[in-house]
Amino acid sequence: MPTNPALPPTVPAHVLPHRTPAQLLAVSRHGLVEAARTRPDGLRYATAHLAALRAAAALLAARARPAPTRRHRITSVWVLLSTVAPELDEWAAFFAAAAGKRAAAEAGIPRVVSAREADDLLRAAEQFVAVVETSLGLAHQPPLDGLAA
Repeated sequence: MPTNPALPPTVPAHVLPHRTPAQLLAVSRHGLVEAARTRPDGLRYATAHLAALRAAAALLAARARPAPTRRHRITSVWVLLSTVAPELDEWAAFFAAAAGKRAAAEAGIPRVVSAREADDLLRAAEQFVAVVETSLGLAHQPPLDGLAA
């Protein structure tokens, strides 16, 4: 059955976020700040990855419409992102590949990521969040020095 290109792509209704894209991006930005302040490399890596995950969820919330499906089917946000925003396929593949290390870091496995890997993922997550904000027309306004909350 052909799809209508005028309609947004569908994703399983149970995976759509319950927050607005702007709320998800704010949480994502907060996660980036938290990651930058986190010293254990594994936690910095995991926190940065989660910030990118929330930015991907913001794009899903903005561009996808819910479709009824069976709940037991597990679907990666990164796979859904490729469906909803094919122009971000490379980002989706990058963060999907990092998901295993994030899970290991969250599980407390020592030395699963190096300081450089954590720093590199944090920079990539910052870039990805900015790309998502731009694609949604919600450009980030950093707080002025001295006025940060």
